[in-house]
Amino acid sequence: MLKGFKDFLLRGNVVDLAVAVVVGAAFTAVVTSFTESFLEPLIGLVGGGGEAGGSFTIDGQVFTWGSFVNQVITFVLTAAILYFVVVLPVRRLFDRRARGEEPGPVAPTQVELLVEIRDLLRAQQGRAPGADPTGPGTTSLPGQL
Repeated sequence: MLKGFKDFLLRGNVVDLAVAVVVGAAFTAVVTSFTESFLEPLIGLVGGGGEAGGSFTIDGQVFTWGSFVNQVITFVLTAAILYFVVVLPVRRLFDRRARGEEPGPVAPTQVELLVEIRDLLRAQQGRAPGADPTGPGTTSLPGQL
């Protein structure tokens, strides 16, 4: 049971996912800092400037519409950058593979597979691969032994 769990963790998908989550969190922090440092003050200026910029008050309740606009901009920037940096290149790669422009992994030829099978059979019989050229599955030319 523990071996299966270890195989699952080390398969690569879990590690890739963990790296993606950490990088995504760091990237989101950068975009959030950008919007809070640069865009939020601009939104406040558009909304009237000063401390009340980007908000309005009704019956003593303060509505900070500038913060909401800031979060929307943060989301849109994050989604756009992830789309253009990750999703679009991966989609193009898969499309090229589907059209055959970029070859996938190369499969071994039949001859390579047969040679590997022969060598494994010889190893099971206790002979080194290629040690006995007159053994089963080999042909001798006239005058050769």
